[in-house]
Amino acid sequence: MTGRKHAASRRPWTEALWGYAFIAPTGLGLAIFYLWPVLQTAYFSFTEWGAFGGHTWTGLENYTRLIADPEVGRAVLNTLTYTVLGLLGIPLAIVFAALLNRPKLGGVTLYRTAFFLPVVTMPVAVAMLWRWLYNGDYGLINQVLALAGIDGPNWIADPATALYALIVVGVWSSVGYNLIIFLAGMQAIPKELYEAASMDGAGRVRQFFRITLPMLSPTAFFISIVSVIGSLQLFDLVFVMTGSGQAARANPAYSRLQTVVQLFYERAFVTNDRGYAAAIVMALLVLIAVLTVLQFRLQRRWVHYV
Repeated sequence: MTGRKHAASRRPWTEALWGYAFIAPTGLGLAIFYLWPVLQTAYFSFTEWGAFGGHTWTGLENYTRLIADPEVGRAVLNTLTYTVLGLLGIPLAIVFAALLNRPKLGGVTLYRTAFFLPVVTMPVAVAMLWRWLYNGDYGLINQVLALAGIDGPNWIADPATALYALIVVGVWSSVGYNLIIFLAGMQAIPKELYEAASMDGAGRVRQFFRITLPMLSPTAFFISIVSVIGSLQLFDLVFVMTGSGQAARANPAYSRLQTVVQLFYERAFVTNDRGYAAAIVMALLVLIAVLTVLQFRLQRRWVHYV
């Protein structure tokens, strides 16, 4: 009897060890490739790097410089503008998902594929395509406008249109992913709710606002979190469409297109100011964390969990 109790007492420890063994590869990978780089970058943000390597401790000097740097302020403002306006892709995706969710609609698979193509296309290819479309001399958009007698601007080189042109590309690229997620959420809503609403005399529009949108709020919350985090890390579209270094700074709309991650790239790999670049990216990490916490706080007011 005592032996059985002893074996039973050892079983939870054995199961726990097996559990830790299974998660060890993933945990080790996260520690090496995610946690350690973050800690290392945090340390480097308090240092100054020489032209040939090596670094010296400078304390809060990089952060003091960051707060007073107007270029950082412009980059943060551009990034936040892109992030906020990029959220317009969420209601757009909901509308498209609702249209594709109509019963007996033919060609749904074809529509899904067409909407999802930008998602599976490499960001560099997307940027090169839109760079050609936006070209002021031979771009397709201006060619079409010329047929109507309209002289289109150089969309990426005009400070009045550059950032908004970039936002259009971002929304276009994200609608497909958001649409698929929303469509899956709509198909998971119980049909009985719509049947009961129909019996009470509710039309399709009222059902959409009273049933579909509230039931989709957890999905919308998830997409908003992912969209904000992704938008705050915007780099590839700007880099390919505008270039970097002196080529990018020659663009008249450079100050309207510079994002936080692009500024980090230039400081780290163009001017070799790696300590300051580390401070910039750590400030971005804090900004992402603050906005994510804020979103979780605000979701209590509009997200409805069943």
